[in-house]
Amino acid sequence: MKTTIIIPARYGSTRYKGKPLVKILNREMVLRVADICAKVVGKKNLYIATDSSKIEEVAKKSNFNVIMTSTDCLTGTDRVAQASKKINSKVFINVQGDEPTIDPKDIKKIIKAKIKFPNHVICGYDKVHKFEDPSSKNLPKVVVNDKNELVYISRSLIPGEKKSINKHFLKQVCIYAFSKKELNKFSSLKKKSKLEKIEDIEILRFFELDIKIKMVKLNSNSVAVDEINDVAKAEKLLRQRLKK
Repeated sequence: MKTTIIIPARYGSTRYKGKPLVKILNREMVLRVADICAKVVGKKNLYIATDSSKIEEVAKKSNFNVIMTSTDCLTGTDRVAQASKKINSKVFINVQGDEPTIDPKDIKKIIKAKIKFPNHVICGYDKVHKFEDPSSKNLPKVVVNDKNELVYISRSLIPGEKKSINKHFLKQVCIYAFSKKELNKFSSLKKKSKLEKIEDIEILRFFELDIKIKMVKLNSNSVAVDEINDVAKAEKLLRQRLKK
């Protein structure tokens, strides 16, 4: 089954402008993510979807495929949906461009899950690690049922406990898998859904469109770069891995 990875990369991020081009151990973050993805599907089946000529130039210098997309894309998944219209593939993997410490094995897990559960959108999750603050609004927390399907995802602390503080939170890891049909349904709404808009979490649009979401437990202690302080955390983790 042909699988394509698309990395959405927007230059004008509201929280961190120019984030895809920030250097992580002397290499642009979007290229670090692309290097990881290329290990899984090869450069031929990998695309960087962007609205920025700066990102396009950097990506092409490293011989990565680039698809230019609109500046009006509401989310990274809208950008992936727009790019997917130019690609013939059965499965589309969205790896966010701010995940420079993702393990290639985790991407493979997401692909395998999509093949096994073709009628579900697939999303990764992991435990919240000791070095992470579960109360951070930049860290979406997830609740899953016994079938590992998404019950809810929020920037608030969920699930809550009445008498004590829950120390076993789960977090979203931003690797997704979709079919083209699912992407088309997502983008056809042409606006953020109610809960998506409140939480600012794009996968909630699938949730509200009544598309089942299968959550896949990943094992990497990855660090997403949401703000400038996360750069040092990501670099520290990468240095630790290089020593092993």
